[in-house]
Amino acid sequence: MTAADSPSVLGQLSAAVPAISVRDLVKVYGKGDKAKTALHGITLDIPRGSFFGLLGPNGAGKSTLINILAGLVTKTSGSAAVWGHDIDTSTRAARAAIGVVPQELNLDPFFTPREALEFQAGLYGVPKAERRSDEILAALGLTDKANSYARTLSGGMRRRLLVGKALVHTPPVLVLDEPTAGVDIELRQQLWAYVRQLNARGTTVVLTTHYLEEAEALCDHIAIVNHGRIVAHDATPKLLARMDRKDVVVTLEADLAAIPPALAGLDAELVGPRRLRLQYRPSQMPFGSLLAKLQAAGLAIHDLTTQDADLEDLFLELTRSRAA
Repeated sequence: MTAADSPSVLGQLSAAVPAISVRDLVKVYGKGDKAKTALHGITLDIPRGSFFGLLGPNGAGKSTLINILAGLVTKTSGSAAVWGHDIDTSTRAARAAIGVVPQELNLDPFFTPREALEFQAGLYGVPKAERRSDEILAALGLTDKANSYARTLSGGMRRRLLVGKALVHTPPVLVLDEPTAGVDIELRQQLWAYVRQLNARGTTVVLTTHYLEEAEALCDHIAIVNHGRIVAHDATPKLLARMDRKDVVVTLEADLAAIPPALAGLDAELVGPRRLRLQYRPSQMPFGSLLAKLQAAGLAIHDLTTQDADLEDLFLELTRSRAA
């Protein structure tokens, strides 16, 4: 059984209800002069079945938001619901609907992976006949380590075991908080292959990561948080389209000593005797017009490559421009 097959949780949710819904969420740590606001009235809906990226610099408030949803931190004001269950009035149902993979490797070193999953399933009240410990271990490539102490596992294997612990109660919402930190490339690919399968079956996945290329490749929706506020939120292609910037690198047939006058007004720089980098806005200048300017400059082109702005460019623009 997958999260998408869980009738006790999924069957209760109308198709119109988001997987996660947050309204005017505020969290203030401390009191008086020492008070620090971690969340400034965040409002956010995460669609059912999405692969959602929740991004932001360190200290932006991502983990605070996740911990409120998971019931580990008490909000100051506002409201939040997981799978249609309010975290205050339907606490147990809300917690049953979410599985969280934390940043910290919080495993009991004297438990084996199978024991860890069985114990976690017991905490969620999963009957023994419905537990999927061996299935989860196999899916995460941990079958051969099922009876080894957790302290003997590599860092990547411990990360995968944390994913397994979050899945024992078949939650419809899976939150991955920096899941691939310190994980090598092969294990990272295995982990993403499994998470993609879960998402394809209907599990809503929420990802926080500093590997922005992963978020860009995996997530269909992205929200960027900075200083406790949502500074951008949209479908990934629409979010990237906001940058309206393209880089062009031209390799020339002959050396060039200076930027030609015909290219005046363009953002151009020499990056080598025969390499010229230009940056332009597609909304303001069609690519054909740029080529015409290069031709007017009398440049003989050997090769030309283009590169669109990526998520890292957008992330840096949004978080730097709003720095405290």
